[in-house]
Amino acid sequence: MRCPKCGSRTDKVIDSRQSRAGTSIRRRRQCLKCKYRYTTYEEIERTDLRVVKRDRSHEPFDRAKLVTSMAKACEKRPISLIVLEQAVDQIVHALETGGREVASAEIGKHVMAKLRDIDEVAFLRYASVHQRFEQADEFIDAVRALGRRVRTSTQQRELFPVEKR
Repeated sequence: MRCPKCGSRTDKVIDSRQSRAGTSIRRRRQCLKCKYRYTTYEEIERTDLRVVKRDRSHEPFDRAKLVTSMAKACEKRPISLIVLEQAVDQIVHALETGGREVASAEIGKHVMAKLRDIDEVAFLRYASVHQRFEQADEFIDAVRALGRRVRTSTQQRELFPVEKR
């Protein structure tokens, strides 16, 4: 392991713990050269799962890409990283049990199902990119498909208050 600060390859492991329900190991390391401390994660390498893109090209499944896309949809929303990581773990598990190749559209369906349960705004953000919305009508249809009115927060004042008579 290279030190992110000085690039040295000499380090020592200070602490090791299981994380994410035992699917990875978190290691605290210290560079022996510059004494910088950093964290690494060790996971099972999943090289056998391949993604079939829309243009029929194939590429290896990248968990980090999935996390990044979901995090972008959840940006500035009250969603903890723990909830997001658990959702990603569940999606990856479902994809791995489905076979060696998975279509990108199938991954998108799994993500949208998880995001719909977690946060409706994040769901709509992801759906607008995944389903390639080009007009406002498509966005409105997606909102209607949620099947209920968006809940108003008690911390947000109403934009168009109804006057009482």
